[in-house]
Amino acid sequence: MQTVLVTGANKGIGHEVARQLAAKGLHVFVGARNPKAGRKAAEEITKRGGKATFLEIDVADSDSVTTAAREFSNIEGHLDVLVNNAGIIIDGDDAILEISDELFRNTLETNTLGALRVTRAFESLLRKSKAPRVINVSSGGGQLTGGADGWAPAYCISKTALNGVTVQLAAALPKFAVNSVCPGWVRTDMGGENATRSVEQGADTIVWLASEAPQDLSGKFLRDRKEIPW
Repeated sequence: MQTVLVTGANKGIGHEVARQLAAKGLHVFVGARNPKAGRKAAEEITKRGGKATFLEIDVADSDSVTTAAREFSNIEGHLDVLVNNAGIIIDGDDAILEISDELFRNTLETNTLGALRVTRAFESLLRKSKAPRVINVSSGGGQLTGGADGWAPAYCISKTALNGVTVQLAAALPKFAVNSVCPGWVRTDMGGENATRSVEQGADTIVWLASEAPQDLSGKFLRDRKEIPW
């Protein structure tokens, strides 16, 4: 059975990705920093007939990530797909000249360094897969071409940097498929109720990259299963 770890999978896009991949027959590890919410999310997938295991992981905490990798290896001997979905927008992320160093640093810690930290911790497990895949959930707000409009600058810059992490990982891991995805403006807690896309639409390209996309597709930034500039 193929295995997948989705961080931030207790709600929103992450949970929908986990649900769809479990429905495809993968053993899904529901990564979440909140044990109660994570266990509930895993139980919901199990009730639908999928195989899901809760894995406590705070991507902003190095010790937590290390512990999670060890716990994972006690259950499964390999990881086929890693979806770095966990991300934050912090209240007060309103204007580039007004955000504090702490807000900026905390945003980068989770959204950028978090993805790199988790990939590094799970690299050895991914190497045991015949076709390892890493998917970083980014944002069109991180695009250098037409991306910046003043909205949530710390968040957007963290996603620009995440795209940089993606291409560097793709170069460092030539046998892996490593890509970034813009899910679009999705109706989640982060996206809000006025967003134009459902969670199913937001999850589509991520699920495709995790299960059907060519293995030689790597180092790209995608939306709606097509490469976009970043």
